[in-house]
Amino acid sequence: MTTTPAATVLYCADPLNGRRTDPHFAAEARALRTQGAAVALVDHDALLAGDSERAVARVPTSAGGVRYRGWMVPAARYAELDGALRRRGAELRVGPESYRRAHELPGWYETFAALTPASVWLPVAPGEIPDGKRLAALAAGLPPGAAVVKDYVKSRKHEWHEACHIPDLADPVALHRVVSRFVELQDEFLVGGVVLRAFESFVAPEGSATEVRVWWRDGEPRLFTAHPDSPVPEVAEIPARDLEPVRAAVRALDCPFVTTDLALRTDGAWRVVEVGDGQVSDLHREVDPALLTALLTDDQPDSGR
Repeated sequence: MTTTPAATVLYCADPLNGRRTDPHFAAEARALRTQGAAVALVDHDALLAGDSERAVARVPTSAGGVRYRGWMVPAARYAELDGALRRRGAELRVGPESYRRAHELPGWYETFAALTPASVWLPVAPGEIPDGKRLAALAAGLPPGAAVVKDYVKSRKHEWHEACHIPDLADPVALHRVVSRFVELQDEFLVGGVVLRAFESFVAPEGSATEVRVWWRDGEPRLFTAHPDSPVPEVAEIPARDLEPVRAAVRALDCPFVTTDLALRTDGAWRVVEVGDGQVSDLHREVDPALLTALLTDDQPDSGR
């Protein structure tokens, strides 16, 4: 008698060997198999190229409800992945609408507006640099002072002065220079458009990471880890009174698997720096992957497509 695995999780295949899991996620995949789940492989390069049928060629037609866990996927490509899987008799447990809502800032910002830096955005295509007048009009929607630039998903914080931080929104030359460089460096990978966010100063609690990544399943905080860029894995405890408004916002967002990155502002307030879909949120290298994979193995469907 055969038994049906508790869940099937789709991981990105190794670009050099399509029969193996991408090395970045190999430890997670091993932990999942230990927990009794099944692992299937997706060709991430084919998916990004628009060939969703080839991307899912190794997914068994008997997979049923599945979750994706891997590199970021543009929301439109994720919808194509969902369609290709449905044609094989499978179904993503996090639907395309939920994925976009959690993955892109315009999808989650209104729900978290009281908890996160003020933000404005302008849809632009990859390579399209807004002129000075459009940028000035956009910046007028923020409080005076400094800001950071990003797209709907990512910033370039490692090029902080060159393509991320704008010291003063009232300086049109600096505003245009930083945004232009950001768009140039993002190139074809720019997602959605240009976002300006009011700059807030954060501090790292003693001995802890500056940002705490909270992993939420079905509106409940299930795992607390350091942001993957943190040099230390330790995280500060977030008081219940500060976490409760975030819980309320996560529930209002109504997405089944979400991450929130929280940081302590210099005035002592915990703020939401970023929201993301948990399927494509990276895990700190020093966290036991079994702690995360335990969140992937139950098989509750997404209530909204």
